[in-house]
Amino acid sequence: MLTRHSPSRGRGSPDIWGFYEEDTGSIQYVCADPATRKAALIDIVLNFNPAEARVSTESADEILAHVEQQGLTVEWILDTHPHADHMMAAAYLKEKLGAPMAIGTKVVEIAELWRGLYNLPDAFDPERDFDLLWDDGASFRIGELDVRVMLSPGHTLGSVTYVVADAAFVHDTLMYPDMGSSRADFPGGSSKVLWQSIQEILALPQETRLFVGHDYGAKGRDDIRWEATVAEHRSRNVHVMDGTAESDFTRIRDERDKTLELPGRMLHALQVNLRGGRLPPPESDGNRYLKIPVNRF
Repeated sequence: MLTRHSPSRGRGSPDIWGFYEEDTGSIQYVCADPATRKAALIDIVLNFNPAEARVSTESADEILAHVEQQGLTVEWILDTHPHADHMMAAAYLKEKLGAPMAIGTKVVEIAELWRGLYNLPDAFDPERDFDLLWDDGASFRIGELDVRVMLSPGHTLGSVTYVVADAAFVHDTLMYPDMGSSRADFPGGSSKVLWQSIQEILALPQETRLFVGHDYGAKGRDDIRWEATVAEHRSRNVHVMDGTAESDFTRIRDERDKTLELPGRMLHALQVNLRGGRLPPPESDGNRYLKIPVNRF
C-alpha cells in the first residue's frame, strides 16, 4: 500500500501518515502527537470484494502494524462520514484496540434517510453503534494536540472535518487541486451546501495542510496525491480557486455529477457503515446478508 509521511512542523503540529487504498482510491490516515505518541486513526477501510461479497481486513491490519512499528497508542477511531465507496473498519479497529469510535452527530439523520431507501425501518442506530457523535464545534485531544470538529456538509448532510493544529482532514469536500472537489449528488447532498463548507475550510490559516479523502490520479501526472495547503487550493484548485463565483462552482459541480454513476460499492457499504462498520446480524441460517434496493437510483 502506498504510504507517505507528512512530518510534524514542530511543537504542537501533528505527524501524519497517509495510506492509499487502491481499489477505492481512498486515503486513510494516522494522525499522531509527536510529544506523547498518542494517535487517531481516520477513515480506515474495511476491504470488500463485490464479486464475492467478501470482506477482509488487510488495509486495517497494515495500518495496525504501522502503529505498532511507530510505538503509537491509538486514542481515537474517527470517521468523517458514512462513506459511499468503501466500508469503514471502525468496529474491527475498536475490537483490536479498545479505542472509542466517533463520527458526526448528523449521521443520525443520514441513518433515517437510508432506513427508508433500504426499507429497513428498524435498522441503523448510530447512537448505539458509535461511542461519540460530534456536534459542530466539538473539541477533544489527541495526546496534547487540540482537535476541533467542523460540520462540513454537501457531499453528505453530515460530513465533518477534523482540524488538528496546522492540519485538517477534509474528507470528500475537496480533491487534490488539479481535480477540484468531490460530488454532491448523493441523497442529502447539495452543491450549494458543499460550496459553503469549502469556503469555511479555505478560511483556515494559509499554511494549514489539507488532507483529502480520495485521489484517482489526474491528466498530466502519474502519481497519487492527497496533501496541499489552504494557500495552494486558493491559488490553483480548478473548482474553487480565489475569484471563483459560487454560481460557477455549483453549475460545474452539478453538470459533472449528472454524468457519474453511483460508486460500485455504495449500496453495499452504507448498510455496513451506518452500523459503525459492522455487517448485518446473522439470519436464521447463521449467514449475513446485504440488502440491495433495485431500481431506486
